[in-house]
Amino acid sequence: MVKPIMKDIFFLGQKSEPATRDDLQVGRDLQDTLQANRAGCVGMAANMIGIRKRVIIVNRGLTDLVMFNPVLLKKVTPYETEEGCLSLAGVRKTTRYEHIEVEYYDMKWKKKRLKLSGWEAQICQHELDHLEGILI
Repeated sequence: MVKPIMKDIFFLGQKSEPATRDDLQVGRDLQDTLQANRAGCVGMAANMIGIRKRVIIVNRGLTDLVMFNPVLLKKVTPYETEEGCLSLAGVRKTTRYEHIEVEYYDMKWKKKRLKLSGWEAQICQHELDHLEGILI
């Protein structure tokens, strides 16, 4: 189901709670909402649709990847960049890492590990920040 985009800074600034198997619908809602906002968005965290759970979605080109309880394991090669956010007006400077490794549960609740680089890594880091209540 397509959900409205949360813009409340107080809500977005709170840390998210761990997701459970009961939160699989949150992943589907993120898929639907990202699809509806595709023109101006490449990733989302559950708090962006008003749900404080550790669930994100990252556009990987032809597919979108939903991650439950993602954990950043490794980050290499920092760089400075500017990012926007569907929940916030404007663009802000931030530090990201060119290469990351993340562990998460997929939509079938299987534990996975993934290495991401470049744009995909940047999107993932932005959404991971959302889970910690960090706004750029």
